[in-house]
Formats: sequence, C-alpha cells, structure tokens
Amino acid sequence: LRNLWNVLSKAYGITIPCSIVSQPSKRNKTIYDFNVNMLRTSTECMSAVLGGSDVVFNLNYNAVYKKDNDFANRIALNQLILLKEESYFDKVENATEGSYYIETITHQLAEKALLLFKAVEKDGGFLKQLKNHTIQNKIADSARKQQEKFDAKKVVLVGSNVFQNEADKMGEALELYPFVKKNPRKTLITPIIEKRLAEELEQNRLSHE
Repeated sequence: LRNLWNVLSKAYGITIPCSIVSQPSKRNKTIYDFNVNMLRTSTECMSAVLGGSDVVFNLNYNAVYKKDNDFANRIALNQLILLKEESYFDKVENATEGSYYIETITHQLAEKALLLFKAVEKDGGFLKQLKNHTIQNKIADSARKQQEKFDAKKVVLVGSNVFQNEADKMGEALELYPFVKKNPRKTLITPIIEKRLAEELEQNRLSHE
C-alpha cells in the first residue's frame, strides 16, 4: 500500500501522507473452540505491525458471540503489549526491511494492485463499478472460492472444520447473534456484507446440540 501510495501521489501531484489503521477480521473467527481466536488475532496484529501499520486495534477473542466485557478487553490489550514489550516491535521502524522474500512478494503484490487500479480507472472509476456491482461480484467470487476451500478443509480453522471438540457446547453461551443478519431493502449501491467462513458449519452444530 505504501509503495502504491507513493507512486500514485507522485502521479497525481499530491502530498497527503499514508496512514494505515488495521484491525483483525472476523472472517476466520469461530464460536466453537473460541480460545483459538486469541492465536488468530495475535498473528494478525503481528502481521499488521510487520506490514507497517501506524495503528493497530485488536479484536476481542469472543467478539463474535459475546458482548463487550472487561476480561476480553484486557486480553486484547495484553496481546498488543506482548508484541511491543516482549517482541520489541517498537524498537525498529521496519522489522522486515532487508528480507528478500518479503520485499519480493511485496513488490509483486504492488505491481498486481497497480494493474487493478488502472483497470478500475479505465472502466469509469471505483464508484461506477460499485453502482454496477462489478466490485461486489469480484469480492463475492473471491469469497465463494475461499468458502469452497474451507468446506473442503483446504483452508483449516482448528476446532472448527478440523479437530472438533464434540463436547464443546455453545448454544447457551451466545449473547450476540453470530451469523449474517439480513434486512433486505432497496439501495443505490448493493452493500458488501461480512460473513465468517464457519457460519454454516456452526449453525449445523448448534442445531444438533
């Protein structure tokens, strides 16, 4: 992103700084074996720091199904403190600098992203493609492919689609509805709705508890 920002800023003659704010996604979070979510958020926050994020907001490990609570808030904060105080990520500006592998992959991603940017601009811009559903269709197609890999166990979420704990019961622990909520209404731009990979699997398990 920073590489692209520098290229595009120069091309458009602007001097706005690039500030990156990151937060773990709910995409791979689960309600069963929910403690594994702590490992997922830890690696995602670490990746955000290594990727050059200016600010990192952590996600509570039980945010998918439980209301905001002091214990989960404390764990989320402590995960960030551990990365800072015990991994010393605050001691260097760019911890991955000099890594041939990471810098090569970064360069390749930036080149592909620039091609996508140019294609979007050529076809009328981002807003136009949102209105004609091009962006949504591309995201939906990517999500479908990832979902198929999860269903086939090619994308693994431990405790969810592999190594399930059959004694794990979550029906009475749900304080929040953890699945996609639908409220159909007419909009100018079709919304992009977030959905977790494990939703159908979890609904099936809940129905058999």
